[in-house]
Amino acid sequence: MELMIMPMAIVAWEWIIIVLVILLLFGGKKIPELMKGLGKGVKNFKEGMREVDNDVKEIHDEIKKPSEEKESKSE
Repeated sequence: MELMIMPMAIVAWEWIIIVLVILLLFGGKKIPELMKGLGKGVKNFKEGMREVDNDVKEIHDEIKKPSEEKESKSE
């Protein structure tokens, strides 16, 4: 029987070690500040993605609008 090792699979005891290392490096007081900063970063990233999506839609509508006007004039 072969032992199957899944790459990038993190089991519970590995998470415990990761959490302990983070606690040792940053201390209990800094972790909430780090998480707050991480949350703000994720929020800003989502807002940026939303803005890019809106810009792309606006450009698509601007490009599509003149072609629709040409089609209606030719009829």
